[in-house]
Amino acid sequence: MNTSFEGTNCVILAAGEGKRMFSRTSKVLCEVASKPMVMWSADGARSAGIDSICVVISNPLVEQALKGQFDVCYQNERLGTGHAVLCAAEFLEKHKGEDTLILYGDAPFTDYKTMCDSLELHRSVGASATVISAELEQPHGYGRIYRENGEIAAIIEQADCNDKPEIDAIHEINSGAGWFNTEKLLETLKKIKPNNAQGEYYLTDAVKLLIADGNRVTCYRAETADVTLGANNPADLLKLNEIARDRIIAKHLANGVHFTVRDGIVISPDTEIAAGTDILPGTMLLGKCIIGKGCIIGPNTVMSNCTVGDNTHIDACRCYDSVVGNNCTVGPFTQIRPGSNIADGCKLGDFVEIKNSNIGEGTSVAHLTYIGDSDVGSYCNFGCGVVVVNYDGEKKNRTTVGDYAFIGCNTNLVSPVSVGNAAYTGAGTTVTKNIPDGALAVTRPELRIVNGWGARKLRKYIEKKNNLKK
Repeated sequence: MNTSFEGTNCVILAAGEGKRMFSRTSKVLCEVASKPMVMWSADGARSAGIDSICVVISNPLVEQALKGQFDVCYQNERLGTGHAVLCAAEFLEKHKGEDTLILYGDAPFTDYKTMCDSLELHRSVGASATVISAELEQPHGYGRIYRENGEIAAIIEQADCNDKPEIDAIHEINSGAGWFNTEKLLETLKKIKPNNAQGEYYLTDAVKLLIADGNRVTCYRAETADVTLGANNPADLLKLNEIARDRIIAKHLANGVHFTVRDGIVISPDTEIAAGTDILPGTMLLGKCIIGKGCIIGPNTVMSNCTVGDNTHIDACRCYDSVVGNNCTVGPFTQIRPGSNIADGCKLGDFVEIKNSNIGEGTSVAHLTYIGDSDVGSYCNFGCGVVVVNYDGEKKNRTTVGDYAFIGCNTNLVSPVSVGNAAYTGAGTTVTKNIPDGALAVTRPELRIVNGWGARKLRKYIEKKNNLKK
């Protein structure tokens, strides 16, 4: 495809309240494959090469989710799709002389090919508008594309099809998306009247007015009906998630990624996985994860915005906003919290938590240990039950551990403190002072043995248990 998106802009309609969705926030923030629907539309337009994008919203939570990446305008009164586009008039005025793509924030599957091919058609015939349509086996409920001599003559809504069998039998439906000459769009939007039962301004009326005024309007029929799919209720949202999951898994299968089953697997469309990696049941790869080759991820692992090197096994873990190197083993039941960097060859065992820390190459943290706000060297060993005491009630403090250090079981490292290279802490030690290179730190009182005390203390308990055996 050689179509250039230079001289284009996009308006995404995302102001619908979506009461039937029963969402706690906004309908367009409901997630498909762990990604808000509105971000599917916005990122899709941006990845196609459209730099100027305006999202029409009504909920400030949507603006927060967009994180300042796109222009935003508010539709404070929801008076229809035509009114929603008109709310972006200030944005559109800046883009006169261009072509405007209209997308919907609750229809996530308008793909690059559809955008590209429809724009090519739009420009090749000098159209004022190009409607994107699709063929549906069961078109009931959708506006039909009515053609004369092969050209679009009207978009006829379902309510107007009920007493016209020949129109009701049409299977080509309006997706709602399409291209407009920006100046023509602005001119026509001002002419739309709310002459309908809902008293709303419909964008489809802009198409009708353009045709009536003798403007060229064309229609691009998408190769897949998925471009028409949106979500108005939880059942619709589930269907979108199922389609997205199958599409994403199919893409990774084609790239050499291994799956044993699909059960419980959720992969964000922004995630990248190298060939030869196994994704096991119950794995969720959210946000933008980058997974190297030859890895085993799962079962029952959740990762969000993480990078993983080659030949690493992450089993039954939670990992967020962090980096794990090559040839690591992590889990089961390990949590890696944001801001952590696990170097090559590390071993993090069961019930280990790492938070905002750098763990050096070849270091082993086998089990039942918390390391927070720390910089740990290479080839260290942490015994069972080690805790970095990084919070003093007012602020977080950092701990430094040098290379080849051996941190004994049940050691408390009270931040801020440093442990030198090849230093050693005895089991049960609480470290409150810096330990020099090669030194031993131990805070273990002399063991006192009182003969007979245990027997006296436990006599009644032992008798009770023995009586239960009789």
